[in-house]
Amino acid sequence: MNQNIAGILPASRWGKLIPIAFITYSLAYLDRANYGFGAAAGLAEDLNITPAISALLGALFFLGYFCFQVPGGIYAEKHSAKKLIFWSLILWGALATATGMVHSVALLAVIRFLLGVAESVVMPAMLIFLSHWFTRAERSKANTFLFLGNPITVLWMSILSGYLVNAFGWRGMFIIEGVPAILWAFIWWKIYADRPRDAKWLNEAEKRAVENALAAEQQSIKPVKNYREAFRSPKVLALAFIHFFWNIGMYGFIMWLPSMLKSASGMGIVGTGWLSAAPYLLAVPLMLTASWFSDKYQQRKNIVLLFLGLGAVCFIASFTLGATHFWLSWVLLVIAGGAMYTPYGPFFAAIPEMLPRNVVAGAMSFVVCFGALGSFVGAWIVGYLNGLTGSPAASYVFMGGSLVVAVLLTALTTFSSLSTPTAQTRSAHS
Repeated sequence: MNQNIAGILPASRWGKLIPIAFITYSLAYLDRANYGFGAAAGLAEDLNITPAISALLGALFFLGYFCFQVPGGIYAEKHSAKKLIFWSLILWGALATATGMVHSVALLAVIRFLLGVAESVVMPAMLIFLSHWFTRAERSKANTFLFLGNPITVLWMSILSGYLVNAFGWRGMFIIEGVPAILWAFIWWKIYADRPRDAKWLNEAEKRAVENALAAEQQSIKPVKNYREAFRSPKVLALAFIHFFWNIGMYGFIMWLPSMLKSASGMGIVGTGWLSAAPYLLAVPLMLTASWFSDKYQQRKNIVLLFLGLGAVCFIASFTLGATHFWLSWVLLVIAGGAMYTPYGPFFAAIPEMLPRNVVAGAMSFVVCFGALGSFVGAWIVGYLNGLTGSPAASYVFMGGSLVVAVLLTALTTFSSLSTPTAQTRSAHS
């Protein structure tokens, strides 16, 4: 990137845009991750749900999440994320609150699926939104601030949910934690801007600087005719399957960590909440450090490979030690969880650098979509295996094996543009 161009890119973008992206994604994550606490706090017993059905209910969210990723991403690119996210916030807040009011397993299943549908547009829309505002030299950091909403939310949610369940029961927890999304929708509507040209807080020179810098990046990327061609790209398919196997381990871990720790430690729900918070606390400094390194040295693949590999090794070591060495096993789980979160910023920063603007929304949504399918498989199979065997051992093997596959696929995939920059483009970016 030309230093003169980079130097006039408005710094105000970070203060205006990153907080709203962070809070929006945080609220989405709150209302998807607290099911694990509900399950650990008596939801299944109160509704007479078997372990197999409980696992399916936990995973139904991700089935709904899978179905609308690509349409949501394309709509955000071609039209506007503003209306899409506004109505999504209201809908998922209402559905999350309704979870605390159900007395029927069938109705709970419908709510879990619709909650996934409502939240499915958030991640692709947010990633497309950030790609409209931040350049290649900034994108991993911008993505990481978005994804920090994930571990930071689960961090305070793990602690708060334990206290809310203790004070109000699992129903009260769901009702209370669903309200903020509805309130935030109106703040989102007031301050959000889809693109630089829509931002009233930028002057014309600042708008042009951002638009021109992003347009210059497109010159180094080989044209792709349509979404079909993009979806068939070997690199896009590789990234999709990496995300699939990665999320099997990631969301199996997130959904069922409270239940597994409660069983292994013998602690109450508040103590379990504190233990469950540790991986997400570690993830925050790891994600910030990795994103800085990724942007400064443009090391997308190496960051993903390093931390996915670390996560897989620690995860496998943790279940190898087992409950007989609970505290050492827990420390390894903390490292595994933090490491699994770390590469999300660099991973998704690579996609707009591979594909041109006309297809990047669909391609990014396609990769996210595969991740949602992996989340469904992970959340369902892990819960099912825990209920079937009465022990987390089989589910640990399943999640660890999936992470190993993700690491191997990453090692075999090239994270770079689909073409070599022209001499003219290299000169413009030098």
